[in-house]
Amino acid sequence: MQQDQFETLVKALCEKENLPQVLEALKASEEQEIAEAAASLAGQFKLAEIEGEKRIYHVSMQENDEGEEQEYAEWIMNDGDNVIKFVAWFFFDMFDIKQKDVYQAAGRTYQQPKRT
Repeated sequence: MQQDQFETLVKALCEKENLPQVLEALKASEEQEIAEAAASLAGQFKLAEIEGEKRIYHVSMQENDEGEEQEYAEWIMNDGDNVIKFVAWFFFDMFDIKQKDVYQAAGRTYQQPKRT
């Protein structure tokens, strides 16, 4: 995929209202690799209310150090956050594209999360 095509895709995804709409758009992508990566994530997101926030997690099964399958949850974004957070997570997790580069493609500034 060329850089201009990537930028066009990212900008279109950022116009979607929520994670399910972005995921559907990714599944419908003409780029087979992107569509397959998005399809592989179907049903792996959970919403949990923690500390008064509705958080969206990616939940998957991974092998632990003992070789046993274990559920792993990764906090992606809060419900209501701008979908750029999910778009950036998707391209980093699936294709190793830096979040900063995804934000740049969308014409936005990436801010490193503050460490606590």
